Amino acid sequence: MPTVVVVILNWNGKRYLEQFLPLLIDCTGTDAEVIVADNASTDDSVAFILQHYPQVRIIRNPSNEGFSRGYNLALKQVEADYYILLNSDIEVTPNWIAPVIELLESDPRIGACQPKIRSYHRRDEFEYAGAAGGYIDAYGYPFCRGRMFLTVEKDTGQYNNQVEISWATGACLFVRSELFHRLGGFDDDFFAHMEEIDFCWRLHNYGYRVMYCPGSTVYHIGGGTLPKASWLKTYLNFRNNFMLLYKNLPSKYLFQVFATRLILDGVAAYKFLFQTGFKDFWAVARAHISFYRALPSLRRKRKQLKHGSMKMMYKRNIVAEYYLRGKKRFSELDQTKFFPS
Repeated sequence: MPTVVVVILNWNGKRYLEQFLPLLIDCTGTDAEVIVADNASTDDSVAFILQHYPQVRIIRNPSNEGFSRGYNLALKQVEADYYILLNSDIEVTPNWIAPVIELLESDPRIGACQPKIRSYHRRDEFEYAGAAGGYIDAYGYPFCRGRMFLTVEKDTGQYNNQVEISWATGACLFVRSELFHRLGGFDDDFFAHMEEIDFCWRLHNYGYRVMYCPGSTVYHIGGGTLPKASWLKTYLNFRNNFMLLYKNLPSKYLFQVFATRLILDGVAAYKFLFQTGFKDFWAVARAHISFYRALPSLRRKRKQLKHGSMKMMYKRNIVAEYYLRGKKRFSELDQTKFFPS
């Protein structure tokens, strides 16, 4: 039997540990070891675990290293065949591990998987971060089966088929440990947001598959560390999106994609200015400035990485599909416009 470890990266998430750790331990049983990797919390998270759950192993990072480096540091200290990277604000369900591990075991080319992600507060709906599997268009915009921009679908079983996807959400990411380390883990420079998309793209570039497993369901609160209405989240999403595009896109698409994105990001920035205020407008500008400053480092990374895969990416611009053509659901997209698996 393969060895499996659930690793929760925690930063001041005591309230979520109190709420979800008991059920996680009950539903996990002997299927996996549970570890909490703590990013130097100041809310007594560690003391709570030590007092109430001494069976849970704690890995202490020296400071708040963010999602990317926080997991990288912690997982260097964890030995198992499979890692399950789990957000602290997720409610698991009985038998949530076995179906995904069975899928991973069925094909050595599968590098990562995610279960179905539903909303904790709206139980019959998909959750924004992951839903029924992640995709990305040729211009870098991520979306999901079950969630496109602000449209989140109810789960009526329409996405109960097991499929290959572009990316699996970092909120509940099952990954082969050997591949995680061999391909360099998450990019430390991302800090948080889109590091799982960058990693999954790397998996595709090296010939591996990323899958969605509908036989397992978890419920996610979302926005536990950074709320959706956060200028920092805006900054990280725009900056990191440019970084992952530059690192992974085939060379022949670079100029076209970045030229288009400069226009679209300008439109987005002014939309933020009139709708949410100056902070989000400046966050987009800062994201571009940070990206340009990082170009020398990104060029070195790009040269070291294998790139070229567009597997499972949508060939059209999802922004135009959604806002101009009115396609609000994944099922309304032209399925022939995805790059083949």
